[in-house]
Amino acid sequence: MKKTTGFDRSKTRNWHPATQAVRGGTWRSEHGETSEALFLTSGYTYDNAEEVAARFAGEEQGMTYSRLQNPTVAMLEERIALMEGAEACRTQATGMAAMTTALLCQLSAGDHIVAAKAAFGSCRWLVDHLCPRFGIETTVIDGRDNDAWEKAIKPNTKVFFFETPANPTMDIVDMKHVCALAKAHGITTVVDNAFATAVLQRPMDFGADVVAYSATKLMEGQGRVLAGAVCGTEKFINDVLLPFQRNTGPNLSPFNAWVVLKGLETLDLRARRQSENALAVGKAIEGRVKRMLHPGLASHPQHNLALSQSSACGPIFSFVLDGGREQAMAFLNALELVDISNNIGDSRSLCCHPWSTTHYGVSEEARIDMGVVEGMLRINIGLEDPRDVIADLDQALTKVGL
Repeated sequence: MKKTTGFDRSKTRNWHPATQAVRGGTWRSEHGETSEALFLTSGYTYDNAEEVAARFAGEEQGMTYSRLQNPTVAMLEERIALMEGAEACRTQATGMAAMTTALLCQLSAGDHIVAAKAAFGSCRWLVDHLCPRFGIETTVIDGRDNDAWEKAIKPNTKVFFFETPANPTMDIVDMKHVCALAKAHGITTVVDNAFATAVLQRPMDFGADVVAYSATKLMEGQGRVLAGAVCGTEKFINDVLLPFQRNTGPNLSPFNAWVVLKGLETLDLRARRQSENALAVGKAIEGRVKRMLHPGLASHPQHNLALSQSSACGPIFSFVLDGGREQAMAFLNALELVDISNNIGDSRSLCCHPWSTTHYGVSEEARIDMGVVEGMLRINIGLEDPRDVIADLDQALTKVGL
């Protein structure tokens, strides 16, 4: 592989996904380093005044300031775009910076957004509180109901926003239907794909316009740094998103970008193994809990739809205990191997109580409406031997009388 092959789309687009995840976007300096270099710099120097003027005017290629370009960050952006099947990508400091940027860069006062009600707590906050503060109309619907999307459309509807699978209810949105509906009405679809990543599910293959990520999660995979990403067409990324990001500054640091680059090298292996582990664990405890929410299991009402959109259902699922908050908390306290943590996508198994953590900032009425109840637990299955995880969940369930 030559020094700049990783940026040559005529070659990289023909690579298989696992190869793109390891070599896509790699740009080697004159030193010919094997691993991607970490460029810790805020600014750049120029040989003459005319050169910097030409770069700022867009007349000459080159870096100007790390809020706009950085070699390490650029490598990550190219790699994510390749994996997603997107024309372009821009990265952000966190997943929520990515969601905020993806929405606010294209919405103005008087516009209307339709969002699925089942969503990460902070994503619901954007829809329920931030958008209305800026005069943006919002409608929240059941994302599983195809008819609800069409009924919610208004003349000023500009964006459809949803997660699939949804956090933490594991609701599945019919992407092919919803994205086709959006295109027919000139609406932009923004899909949060953090639970699956491009390894397991590519929303753009089903017509999505914009795909946004918390790269903190499965992409990075080991709980080390925060990161976000937004993918789309070159026109959207460069003409719509970039002016917003350039002037508001929610940018990813070079160090965090480098860590995520390293995470992507093993993403295919981790995502598939963790999906297999999660399926095994889900099957093992399904009969012990009041309700199991795992799209990979036949008991999930949208099981067939989930498998038609993804090659595997990921490492995360939820379940409900009939003893409510008290039993859920007792279960968490009884765990001996699995960590109590509100992160997901990690190589370690983690479990949390969404009602009191990730969705605490959502109103009680909205939590209940989206299906988040006090007896719900969300679990991320890691790379441990699933037999050990099952044994830990078994003893914890036994201790709480299940």
